Amino acid sequence: MSTLPTQITADAVAARLRGDKADVSGRVFRYALIACLVFVLATLLTLLWDVASTAIPFLGDRGVVDFVTRYTSPRAEVAGIYQALMGTIQMGLIIIVVAFPLGVATALYLEEYAGDNLFTRAIEVVIRNLAGVPAIVYGLLGAALFARGGLSFLTGRESLLSAGLTLAVLVLPIVVITSAEAIRAVPASLREGGFGAGATRWEVIRTLVLPNAFPGILTGTILGLARGLGEAAPLLLIGAKGYLPGGEFGDLKGNFTSLPYLISDWTKLPPNQGWPDNTAAAILVTLVVILGINAVGIYLRNRFEKASR
Repeated sequence: MSTLPTQITADAVAARLRGDKADVSGRVFRYALIACLVFVLATLLTLLWDVASTAIPFLGDRGVVDFVTRYTSPRAEVAGIYQALMGTIQMGLIIIVVAFPLGVATALYLEEYAGDNLFTRAIEVVIRNLAGVPAIVYGLLGAALFARGGLSFLTGRESLLSAGLTLAVLVLPIVVITSAEAIRAVPASLREGGFGAGATRWEVIRTLVLPNAFPGILTGTILGLARGLGEAAPLLLIGAKGYLPGGEFGDLKGNFTSLPYLISDWTKLPPNQGWPDNTAAAILVTLVVILGINAVGIYLRNRFEKASR
């Protein structure tokens, strides 16, 4: 007794239901999707190959440790990315500490406590629009508020703390939107079961809603963090520098820079002095850092998904 593959059987049944008519539009749509997928993958691979073909030989000759641990310099042959790497890591920590609790708390209030009225819907529309505002606008806001405004006495004016807070504000709408979507996706039957068992609203949120929504919340935080760490435009207005003294880990109120800003600054320097090699290597390190953060986030998300089942 022979057994037909499942897909062949499904196609035969679908063709019989359609009266054996050829599904031309369906095939065209399917091939169009495949063409889009191939185009996107080809573009990404081309960009990666262009960067890696320059960066890997350069790092092999100079040494990865030497490039990563050296300070910035006006000379390409000795310039490193240590301060930029420390700045990027510290800004990421500030984003997590500030944007994550504020974003999740806002989403919880909107989804679990606030009523469905005109005021709440207006707030949700404003937050969604803020997620699409250009990053340079957040740079102006951060400069006016943290670097040169009323909070400058706390941040040390044009400092790493001002830059981190500006990026936290930039990613906050993304965290709120994705967290709200994750909380909304928790089945209502779970809440009803909790209330039916006599639990309070806080107990339902703490024991049922948050554990089930946490993988989605974590995904949104990762997306926001990746966007924040990849931005260079706001840092221009906050006072980032391409060549600077200091910039040690923990120096929140001193001079600072970041990997995206340093890459942007190096692209403006004379190419005949060797700066394109440094730029490609810095781009490769930035990709490794962001992919590493994403990998950790995906691992944690999968772990929480298994724990919530």
